[in-house]
This record gives sequence, C-alpha cells and structure tokens, in this order.
Amino acid sequence: MTQALIDHAAAILAENDKGAYTVPTHGLYPFQWNWDSCLTALGQAHFNEDRAWTEIETLFAHQWDDGMVPHIIFHQLDDGYFPGPDVWQTARPVPTSGITQPAVAGFAVARLFARAKDKDMARRRATALLPKIAKWHDWFFRCRDPQGTGLVAIIHPWESGRDNSVDWDAAFERVPTDGVMPFTRRDTQHANPAHRPTQAQYERYIYLVQLFRGLGWDNAKLHDASPFQVVDPGFNAILLRACGDVAALATQLGLTDIASHAQAQADKGLTAMESLWSDKHGQYLCFDRKLGALIQSPSIGGILAAFAPIPAARSQVIANTLTKLGAQVRYLVPSHDPAAPEFDALRYWRGPVWLIVNYMIADGLARAGQTAVVDRIVADSLALIAESGFAEYYSPVDGTPCGGGRFTWTAAMVIEFLTDGLAQ
Repeated sequence: MTQALIDHAAAILAENDKGAYTVPTHGLYPFQWNWDSCLTALGQAHFNEDRAWTEIETLFAHQWDDGMVPHIIFHQLDDGYFPGPDVWQTARPVPTSGITQPAVAGFAVARLFARAKDKDMARRRATALLPKIAKWHDWFFRCRDPQGTGLVAIIHPWESGRDNSVDWDAAFERVPTDGVMPFTRRDTQHANPAHRPTQAQYERYIYLVQLFRGLGWDNAKLHDASPFQVVDPGFNAILLRACGDVAALATQLGLTDIASHAQAQADKGLTAMESLWSDKHGQYLCFDRKLGALIQSPSIGGILAAFAPIPAARSQVIANTLTKLGAQVRYLVPSHDPAAPEFDALRYWRGPVWLIVNYMIADGLARAGQTAVVDRIVADSLALIAESGFAEYYSPVDGTPCGGGRFTWTAAMVIEFLTDGLAQ
C-alpha cells in the first residue's frame, strides 16, 4: 500500500512536470508558483536529485534585481488563468507577478543538501543558490520591515499563500474597490465557486495589483503605500526557519558572511515573534501593522508558527491546541478554528485542510518532540489521500476533496510523509 501511494504520487509529479519546472495542476494553475516549486522539489528529490535542484534553480533564475522572488513565473502564455501578465505588467524578460510568497526555499535547499546522495553536486548547486536566497531574505527585511522590527509584513493576501483567510477580513475592508478594472475570473471555471474566494475579495485583490502597478512595482514604496499591511506569524515562521537553515548550511559550505548574517536575522525575528503570542488562543496571532493591534483570529497561520524553532513551551501549547481542534473535526489541521463563526469547511483557506501546511506543522512539532500530535497529523493526512485522492485541499469535517485535482504539492507531501520518517 505504501509503495502504491508513492508510485501514484510520483506519477502526478511526472504529469505536471514541464521539464525545468512543475505546474501545481493543469487547468487551474498553469504556471510556476514560488512555494509550490520549493516544496515540490522535496518530493522530486526522492526520485531524481538533479531534477529537484533544477526546480528551485528555475525559480531563482527569475529573481528580480532588488532580490525579490515573484510568486508566479509565466513561462508560457495561457489564458486559462487570471490575472495574467497583461494585468501585472512587470516588464520582465519572462513575465512574472509583482509580489512574492512564503520564503520556503532556504528550508528546501537545506533539506535537499542534507539528504543528497551526490554530495559534490549538492555542494556545487547549494553554493550557487545560497547567495540568491540570502539576497531574497535581505529584500524581505529591507522592504517589508522598514522599521526594523525583525518581522516582515505581507502587503497582499496572495503573498501569504492563504489568500482568503479569515485573518485578513477586517484589514481587507480598508482596501477599496473603486476604479477596479472589469475582469473575468478563470478559477471558478475550473473549480467549484463555493470552494473559492468571493467576487468581493477578488475585486480587492485586483485593486492592490493596480495600486502597486501604478507605483511601477517599486518595492521601496509598496509597503508604505499599501492599505493592507499584516504581520503573519506563519509567513514569518517560514522565513525565520529558512534563515536558520541557511545559516547552518552556509556554515557547512564555508560561506561565513552569509551564515552569520542569516543567523542574526533568525535570532532577531524569533525574539520579535513573542509579541504575537496569545495565551487566550493558545497560538500566535497576526498583527495589523496599520492599526498597531493583534488580529483576534484563531487560524492556521498562528499554528504554522511551530515550523520555526519557537520556545519549547510554545510548541507544547500549540500541540495542546491542535489536540482540542482534533476533537472537533475528523481530519487535522483545519485552516480555521471550527468553533469560530467564520469557519467554512469547504472554502479555500477558511477551514479546509492543506497537506503542505500539515507537513510543515508536523515537521516543526517533531523537532520539538511533540510526537503524539505529529502522529495524528500524519495519519489524518494519509487518510485523506485514501479517502479523497490527491486534491488541492479537503474538508476537515468529512474529507470532501476541493479545488484542483491531481495536485503536485499534495503528491510531494505524501512522498515526504511516507519516506522522511514522520509516518510511523
């Protein structure tokens, strides 16, 4: 059964492989996505190490001069997705979007290197990638933390990867819709509209794209110009984990300047993360930088913080919170608290389970020794596959598959669960 699942997952990776990059799934997402690619590389490496490194190298080949790595690379034209290059207008040799995504690349490269069978190849390719990853991290702290707090803000919900999270609702209300160009969505032609963000949310998404485009995609201006500035603990945890992993790998490779700088970034950010902790919710919370206040929203972003090397006591409380959540649903980890009135079991990031987040939470809690809840997360993840196939996301209540099918990073995470020691 295990080998059959791995073979099925490998077949999905192969069918979504475009040669030097993968698409998340055909139809719904026909381009290369940033964090999808980095997490997909972890699955690819079990079959073809060279191909895994290429996946991340292709992404960084499209890094902007200022250090940003965009969230979409439009390698070839496809009118099945909106917004396309004609909306972003970033004036790149190969079109890209103008915003970024969670900085999981440093973690992925460190993991590829640690597992590499061909150490000479891994050393050569990691040595070439680390300065680019470090430049991206520097961009985050320069352009998304202008006050030097140690934590970065997202300026568009798409950057978080959790597009329509309840976390953004109040802050997103500040984003107007006046002057938004007419548009036709494509996502609802490929997936059930009841499982996707609403039209009102999409209008605000596009308002922000138009605002940033009007500023020439100048990242020195975008943070302060955005009416949406939110410090997401999950987003920051991924960045800070990556900083620490880059520091450790750079030390092994003799890149001492990168190592010391990255470790300082990790240390400062982890200290600052404590300002987001909520005893009441038993997890970290988002922070609305425009209001200067925590957002009282018990979503998965504050649980994903466990991916970073947070204090052991925090990991214990998050594990307890997960145990309580697990008593309310059939499958962990719901992307929003099922007891909250905003919970929606089927709508994108307002309740459904995502295996990539399950993987990162399980990885962080396993490092912290929280084995009981890790076992539950892994078992639930694999049960969802058996019940509902390799979907984009799932209802935590009954396992209903949602979004795209035969999904690349879902397949990659199954391979990881079954081969990296998390599955018992």
